[in-house]
Amino acid sequence: MKAKTKKLVTGATGFVGFHVAAKLVNKGYDVRVLVRDEKAVPELSRMGAEIVKGDIRDFSSVSKAAKGCEEIYHLAADYRLWVPDPAGMYETNVTGTVNVMKAALEAGAGKVVYTSSVGALAPSRKNGPPSNENTPVSLSDMIGPYKRSKFLAGREVEKFAAKGLPVVIVNPSTPIGAMDRKPTPTGAMIVSFLNGKVPAYLDTGLNFVNVEDVAEGHLLAARYGRPGEKYILGGHNMTLKDFYSELAMASGIKAPSFKVPYTPVLIAAYISEGVSRFLTRKPPAIPLTGVKMAGKYMYYDSTKAQNELKMPKTPIKKAVMQAIEWFTGNGYVSARKIGVPICKKA
Repeated sequence: MKAKTKKLVTGATGFVGFHVAAKLVNKGYDVRVLVRDEKAVPELSRMGAEIVKGDIRDFSSVSKAAKGCEEIYHLAADYRLWVPDPAGMYETNVTGTVNVMKAALEAGAGKVVYTSSVGALAPSRKNGPPSNENTPVSLSDMIGPYKRSKFLAGREVEKFAAKGLPVVIVNPSTPIGAMDRKPTPTGAMIVSFLNGKVPAYLDTGLNFVNVEDVAEGHLLAARYGRPGEKYILGGHNMTLKDFYSELAMASGIKAPSFKVPYTPVLIAAYISEGVSRFLTRKPPAIPLTGVKMAGKYMYYDSTKAQNELKMPKTPIKKAVMQAIEWFTGNGYVSARKIGVPICKKA
């Protein structure tokens, strides 16, 4: 059993945040989670985490939650590819992050782990080397309000690091696995595939990683990470076509074989975006930000995290199986698809 040092987790109702909080609890730590909805993740309460109601946009509630905490893991964020009003996303992702850093400094936290995203780093070129923590990047490289807000939030965190706050920045790539409740955009892509709604694919690539590896990477960052440094918590660089092939092998559902040209999809996305923004005010059927992101390869080199943090790198098949089993077992897949054959666990 580990020493009972208090650890605060924000964003524990989210995909990665839940796994970080659960891993800390399972390792025997005294965990406090700051949530807006106390009933959102009953599993954490049953596991013994201390549930504190609050909002990172409200400094007073963050300050109260941070008191007495030796480590703070800041994962709370607004992660959507489309929002009717980006101002709210900036308030959560930028202002909320500043609040957490201020509260951590005020509380005298011994270590802070801030969860950014590879989306705040430079994308790679299709035939070039994977990007890393030091690949040059600027705000103009950011596509959509989510990436821009995370980029700006990261710059604010760097200012606190310069003031002496022992904060480590981690940049997860594209996590997949169980407990993706909302789901995330990547989880939604998997659900669409399992429901037979992916007739084609775009020529793009991503870095996929087991969400459990990402969670472990957070704990390792708190233990071994150097303050002020960035660490890419990544796994496997794969084309979207190859990822669908992995899903097909694990689920028995046929992978799409038609590669759709990029330009027609981009035009359709602009139309869909216009309809959503000016007429329905609902998320577009084809998110423009997602299509623009797919126009770039998101390949990343996680060597630094593996060398300095000793972050694990489990086979992607295991994460694929965990995601499929969780989505099919929790009502995300239509009845006609739930009975598909599932291969042996990796």
